[in-house]
Amino acid sequence: MARPALARRAVGPIPVLTAVVLAAVALAGCAPATPAASTGTTAASTGASAGAGAGPGGATVTKITDGDTIHVRIDGAAKDTTVRLIGIDTPETKRPNTPVECFGTEASAHMRELLPVGTRVRLEPDVEPTDRYGRTLAYVFRADDDLFVNRAQVEDGYAAPYRYPPNVAHADELSEAGRRARERGAGLWGACDGPHTTASRPPPTR
Repeated sequence: MARPALARRAVGPIPVLTAVVLAAVALAGCAPATPAASTGTTAASTGASAGAGAGPGGATVTKITDGDTIHVRIDGAAKDTTVRLIGIDTPETKRPNTPVECFGTEASAHMRELLPVGTRVRLEPDVEPTDRYGRTLAYVFRADDDLFVNRAQVEDGYAAPYRYPPNVAHADELSEAGRRARERGAGLWGACDGPHTTASRPPPTR
């Protein structure tokens, strides 16, 4: 009969030990959590911030120079910016000491149709922000329908694709658009037999 009594004395301290453990758990739960920023997964550390690869962004068209150059007022800017569209080349109309080239006037007119003054656009940069003349280099997208204006000029036959390394993010896409336009004889490919022929040259005999 002594063994049951001994067993009761052995288990006596257990409730006290349990209380101590529960108290420790409760105190641990009150400790402040480690801030999320310490995990290193913020937008800045992952490159997902708005500034990563950000270029000029939104703008409003203020003037058309020719088929591959426009003027815009970038949001928040105090003056206009000259933008040279990347990856395309249109016949010359304004270059000093250079005759007006075949389909140059038409290319300028088509750009005015695509981007009337006041049109909202989105500018997408590539590797180099400007060219040697100080013009901003950009791919231009019409804001209301996201039309890729550089490609539209090539696809409709008003510009030829032109690789300008290292700014080649859309080079393959523009080259393909040029191939299709050339095969159709669209625009300058039919009227001038290709880009950079003088406007006085008669169209080829087909």
